Amino acid sequence: METTFESTLKAYQQAVETYLNGCFTDETQPQQTLFDAMRYSLLAGGKRIRPVLVLEFCRLCGGNWEKAMDFAAALEMIHTYSLIHDDLPCMDNDDYRRGRLTNHKVYGEAQAVLAGDGLLTAAFSTAAGADAPAETVVEIVRTLSRCAGELGMVGGQVLDMEGEGKTLTPQGLLEIHSRKTGALIVAACTMGVIAAGGSVAQREAATRYADALGLAFQIRDDMLDAVGDAKKLGKAVHMDGNKSTFVTLYGLERCEAFLQEETEKALSALSAFENPSFLMELTRRLASRDH
Repeated sequence: METTFESTLKAYQQAVETYLNGCFTDETQPQQTLFDAMRYSLLAGGKRIRPVLVLEFCRLCGGNWEKAMDFAAALEMIHTYSLIHDDLPCMDNDDYRRGRLTNHKVYGEAQAVLAGDGLLTAAFSTAAGADAPAETVVEIVRTLSRCAGELGMVGGQVLDMEGEGKTLTPQGLLEIHSRKTGALIVAACTMGVIAAGGSVAQREAATRYADALGLAFQIRDDMLDAVGDAKKLGKAVHMDGNKSTFVTLYGLERCEAFLQEETEKALSALSAFENPSFLMELTRRLASRDH
């Protein structure tokens, strides 16, 4: 029998999948290969954690989560484009993502680059077209741009590449992952608050939560790369051999302790919201996930 958490998560995930499945289906356009490549990665599954965070924070702050779907989908498009580009031979050179061949392995490198470009651009068109007050849309687009761009995820990717083959300091590692992984999680949580017209205090609490969750998420990712099951993960493990990770820096035992510390920080931040039980359970499950 499903718990309330599981049924809520499924409702969010199904709503996201339905929305995304309706994207890039215009058969009147000649560039169908581009649409196919975009949809190949966009509809490849995954936990949809980032859009779920948008929707739940919107609900927590008194908004109608269904009206935040354009914003949630825009964020997932950006996340998907980042994965396509991250897998390219010039980046991490991965063959598999979510249990199937990466985009460039199916469509070629040039088409994969363009599929990522298309998703990134479409994300802002999607957010800009949302049924929301103009000031809300502007603030959402500003937040998404800052977190996805040179000050956020893209900047983190640059630092990650520059750190290859080097032994990083703990601060150097944090500088990478607060941007590469954490920035889009911050975007997800704060976008949900903005979509609902939440308060400054709620945005600050959502940011504290996201900062801690993002760090915990990355620590768990590093642990899974070291000891995880490739079949469950849907991608190769031991791919970070030439990079500093939380595991190479601290070892698995200390990583487990840090993971629990950051998880507790995230849970503590949720005290600013009424009835955050869904997010509390989601946070705990992410900390113990095996894929």
